[in-house]
Amino acid sequence: MALRRGGGGGAPGLLLLLLSAACLVPPSAQVRRLARCPATCSCTKESIICVGSSWVPRVVPGDISSLSLVNGTFSEIKDRMFSHLPSLQLLLLNSNSFTVIRDDAFAGLFHLEYLFIEGNKIETISRNAFRGLRDLTHLDLRGNKFECDCKAKWLYLWLKMTNSTVSDVLCIGPPEYQEKKLNDVTSFDYECTTTGMQSLSPQAHPKQWLRFLSDCPRTFVFKYSFPDFVVHQTLPYQSVSVDTFNSKNDVYVAIAQPGMENCMVLEWDHIEMHFRSYDNITGQSIVGCKAILIDDQVFVVVAQLFGGSHIYKYDENWTKFVKFQDIEVSRISKPNDIELFQIEDETFFVIADSSKAGLSTVYKWNSKGFYSYQSLHEWFRDTDAEFVDIDGKSHLILSSRSQVPIILQWNKSSKKFVPHSDIPNMEDVLAVKSFRMQNSLYLSLTRFIGDSRVMRWNNKQFVEIQALPSRGAMTLQPFSFKENHYLALGSDYTFSQIYQWDKEKQLFKKFKEIYVQAPRSFTAVSTDRRDFFFASSFKGKTKIFEHIVVDLSL
Repeated sequence: MALRRGGGGGAPGLLLLLLSAACLVPPSAQVRRLARCPATCSCTKESIICVGSSWVPRVVPGDISSLSLVNGTFSEIKDRMFSHLPSLQLLLLNSNSFTVIRDDAFAGLFHLEYLFIEGNKIETISRNAFRGLRDLTHLDLRGNKFECDCKAKWLYLWLKMTNSTVSDVLCIGPPEYQEKKLNDVTSFDYECTTTGMQSLSPQAHPKQWLRFLSDCPRTFVFKYSFPDFVVHQTLPYQSVSVDTFNSKNDVYVAIAQPGMENCMVLEWDHIEMHFRSYDNITGQSIVGCKAILIDDQVFVVVAQLFGGSHIYKYDENWTKFVKFQDIEVSRISKPNDIELFQIEDETFFVIADSSKAGLSTVYKWNSKGFYSYQSLHEWFRDTDAEFVDIDGKSHLILSSRSQVPIILQWNKSSKKFVPHSDIPNMEDVLAVKSFRMQNSLYLSLTRFIGDSRVMRWNNKQFVEIQALPSRGAMTLQPFSFKENHYLALGSDYTFSQIYQWDKEKQLFKKFKEIYVQAPRSFTAVSTDRRDFFFASSFKGKTKIFEHIVVDLSL
């Protein structure tokens, strides 16, 4: 079930290309009196064609949608060279003599759909040359040949990621790739060396590398890249938890907003490249939204502090989520976490209840709905539940402010969870999260007072490997992107910290500070070969950070 909302030749050849290009542009809704046409150009109400010009026309009608510059004599495409023509939908720059396209060359052309750059003498395209072309659907680079070395790596990656249709880009070198397509280059691992210069460790901080770069001569060629996190989108509301799910080829996010009494469902927009509103489940003090996919059905468990908790199901006919069933109030009084898991191909979820009157309860799918399957224990005010596979056996780890985390093990005979062990000397743990690195199992333990901990399974028990100062922390979330392993430590009192795993030292080291007011969760989301994490905020705006790889290859 998919979630859907309804809804180079001679003059004759050149003339034919220009006429065809003009046909691609729809007629304008308004007709204005033309400004005087430049001497080297021919003009209509909506298009300008210039031959042999050394400059871009500056005085033109405001609604010009097509500009063609042919056999021009300008040597480069400078930044914002066409920004005074914001209504352009087609730009043709064929058979000119320019060799360089600078950063932001086409900035301001938000509506440009067709860009032709055929038959030029391009030697360099800056890596941000096409930045801002959000509506671009067709790019033609035929007749230009590129050195497919380190300098072209960004273009290779851009061609892999863009949604635009791009003509074949041919290589003029290195020799092994001559006359081959850039898309067919299998490796950019050529020797990039220095001469008579001080070396810098690849583990150096990015700021050190940037200072190092500023002192490098222009002929210095090398390759280096490092990851970073940048704000991609800010959502104008508070939230306490975020969950993500896929339906067919689309990516969705469910955000719990207790202040607005909503469970907001967002979807990834493959065209605009951002997350947009899709549906809104209303309730009372919603603290958790957990998606469950069973066959072609999509459910969302909505945990509420008041009015009971409920389960919603996506309805194809209504193209929205509708209430499917209630969760009995007598068992769940103050839900704090929802954990989904499978055992022997059967689907379960557990709600951790943090009140003395409530019961942390496991629910099971029976082909018709979800029913309460097992009450775990009473009076312990559980704050988090984590399902983890330890040596091939299913376990639940329950965190509580009233005792150390306890470990329950699935009994195959009784098909119930039974007490197994605990994690000693770890009082006041708000949450436990499991993750794996290099075939080893780890736990992150969040503590509001004192140090949060990272522990590793040694085939007998969990042993501490690192303590992280975490006064005011409500979440310590592990996640991984592109073989980079991170921990996000949220703080109510200061900046939140992102730690990165150091393979050599076998420890997490500080990587980046981010500011999120009262963070309550960090959730990793990947789509369209891009990686994000959502940072929920109890007192401020919800932020979406993108994980990028800054490529300093020259």
